[in-house]
Amino acid sequence: MKKLVISAFILSTTAMLLADGAATYNSKCASCHGANGKTAALGKSAIIAGQSSAALLKKLQGYKAGTLNVNGMGAVMKGNVATLDAKALSEVATYISKLK
Repeated sequence: MKKLVISAFILSTTAMLLADGAATYNSKCASCHGANGKTAALGKSAIIAGQSSAALLKKLQGYKAGTLNVNGMGAVMKGNVATLDAKALSEVATYISKLK
């Protein structure tokens, strides 16, 4: 019974994180990267769907800090992630990593 409760908790927590990540993605990212993350934003970015959560989080943190400027998109990305806290960055990175 204990394993069942723990499993249910993990599944519900994961579902909540993905839901929050989806909401953030849809409001902040989808217009450039596409609903499924398979659009090269402004014809410049790599496809982000399916990249690892850790790699995505590192990139998002770099954009937020202003230390990453891939293909000249640093300022645009910094503006998009400026209002996101660490939790939101992690949630959206996890969500994007699940896109196939």
